[in-house]
Amino acid sequence: MSTPLIQLDRKKTTKKAVLAKTAVAGKKPTIGFVNLGCSKNQVDSEVMLGTLVNDGFQLTGNPKKAEVVIINTCGFIEEAKQESINTILEHGKLKKKGACRVLIAAGCLAQRYQGDLLKELPELDGVVGTGEFGKIATICRDLLAPKKRQQRLWISEPPYLYDADAPRLRLGKAHSAYVKIAEGCNRNCAFCAIPIMRGKQRSRPVESIVAEAERLAAEGVKEINLISQDTINYGVDLGIRGGLTTLLRALVKVTDIRWIRPFYLYPQQVTDDLLDLYAGEEKITKYIDMPLQHINDRMLKRMHRLGTRAAIDKLVDRIRTRIPGVTFRTAFIVGFPGETEKAYQELKTYVTEKEFDRVAVFLYSDEEDTTAISLDDKVERAIMDERRNELLAIQEEIAAAKGQARIGSVMEVLVDGPSEETPLLLEGRHEGLAPEIDGVVYINDGSANPGDLVKVEITDAATYDLVGHIVS
Repeated sequence: MSTPLIQLDRKKTTKKAVLAKTAVAGKKPTIGFVNLGCSKNQVDSEVMLGTLVNDGFQLTGNPKKAEVVIINTCGFIEEAKQESINTILEHGKLKKKGACRVLIAAGCLAQRYQGDLLKELPELDGVVGTGEFGKIATICRDLLAPKKRQQRLWISEPPYLYDADAPRLRLGKAHSAYVKIAEGCNRNCAFCAIPIMRGKQRSRPVESIVAEAERLAAEGVKEINLISQDTINYGVDLGIRGGLTTLLRALVKVTDIRWIRPFYLYPQQVTDDLLDLYAGEEKITKYIDMPLQHINDRMLKRMHRLGTRAAIDKLVDRIRTRIPGVTFRTAFIVGFPGETEKAYQELKTYVTEKEFDRVAVFLYSDEEDTTAISLDDKVERAIMDERRNELLAIQEEIAAAKGQARIGSVMEVLVDGPSEETPLLLEGRHEGLAPEIDGVVYINDGSANPGDLVKVEITDAATYDLVGHIVS
């Protein structure tokens, strides 16, 4: 484990977690669950929660009343690792102040650091890796059994991949769901530790994904969001040519699903067949989520990213031409080792000129066992912060202008429910707004239920959000 990870401040901890709030009738013992990290982690948490409920555990939204507390951790970048550590420390206090008898760390950080977590965090009773989620109920019962306390590891190579029959207790909106179509990654990006934590790519069969979509539709889900570490590569391990296209053609046939949104497309292997499907099938949202990471040729090569600036330019233009009105979301890393001022200025100019709809900007961080950690020419943190802030400021201006251009238009909006800002407003999203990571459409006039698709005339716009009223 790296030194930064174990520099723990036990006096000051923070938590940005989502507690499972659903109370499910069942027998004791009680479970408190904290989900950290990405939507892929959320699906893992939902499967673990479903498994626990099926096994007779009772969930509580009050961690002080939970006999078992499970933290599903993230280990992607330094900030996420520290958040996971702080959350474990905070909930470890419940052994003195609450009902907690067992504290478990699960997920990516657990898979990556294993015994080091038990050594550095004596609060923990168990560490459960990404290959053991299906055993979570048995693990909890083993740790609750009356015996002398002993910290234990449940770690294996990560072959676990849930299927359509897996019990699942969904978090979030009833009408929108994440569907994990594959696990792991075959890429070799120099900055990324995901293959270390999640293993090689393993795709679910098309039939399994379709069966899950059909079940979700029967439960009232209108929007399914397809997630994996490398969605464009879906099916390659199953020998399916054009796997994502094949999968989407099967999913659009599922009755009552209205929006299908694939996330995380690698900028290669994007075929005309796939783009034509996006353009021609109304159920597939006109929304491309494609992290480019950088645009300078030297930086792309050092990152072990396939392709060049010329190839990326051509692909972005091709996507916009073949999918009229597409919303394009991307992400970049600043401060990767060797990022000179000239390379950064090239990226800055590119972001300015290309006018993407949404841009996320991440700071590079050294990650153990990745290729990048041994590279020279590291960039100072202050310079990285400055570059990220500058790119985000440029993108804010672009997003604000795009929002203003929407005023006067009528858009189809999926209603999510009362606004988080005020119950006097409804809140929803058009197809160019993904759940949780993009903006929203505030509806200030008209009535609708969560899950309804309504026509909204846009009357005002903020940087990332729109305002409008329902029209007949």
